[in-house]
Amino acid sequence: MDRISTIRRNIEDSILLKNEIFNDEDIIFTTEEVAFAVIDALSNGGKVLFCGNGGSAADAQHLAAELSGRYYYDRPPLFAEALHVNTSYLTAVANDISFSEIYSRLINAIGKRNDVLIGLSTSGNSMNVVNAIKAANKKGMKTISMTGRTGGKLKKISNFSIQIPSTDTPRIQECHMLLGHAICEIVEREIFPKSA
Repeated sequence: MDRISTIRRNIEDSILLKNEIFNDEDIIFTTEEVAFAVIDALSNGGKVLFCGNGGSAADAQHLAAELSGRYYYDRPPLFAEALHVNTSYLTAVANDISFSEIYSRLINAIGKRNDVLIGLSTSGNSMNVVNAIKAANKKGMKTISMTGRTGGKLKKISNFSIQIPSTDTPRIQECHMLLGHAICEIVEREIFPKSA
């Protein structure tokens, strides 16, 4: 396959998957419910925490920045953070305790009942994300997973599960960002409505 064909195939695959999501009412309505859960938490003194690994960690940090910084327009900040950004903590706990506990340990320290945890994992089986969701559930937090087709272990233990109907990691991650951006737009607009 030549380079041009590779580029076109990637674009075509992305379009086809996004069209499938566009026509999937379960995904659309679940995304709306997630936006409402985030709005409810932030409006009642809670915070939004994100976690993931690799590209999903980058996506988690990206979405946290959209909420804590700004999305479309200037407005007050919202409390949103990705749990992997303290590298000293991350490497200490991974080295001294276990990589599978890096997020759950932090949830046990800072998670509160009015908070939301959004875990991103294309497989739905990343143990550190699974353990974080379990810890958040014990704290009474709202838990959200963004995964691939099957939902993996996260589907069964999350309050809300957004499952992208694919097993192709890059395409799943692109759709996580697409729906994550939609959530950020709704949250910003409804918490800080612009005057007409």
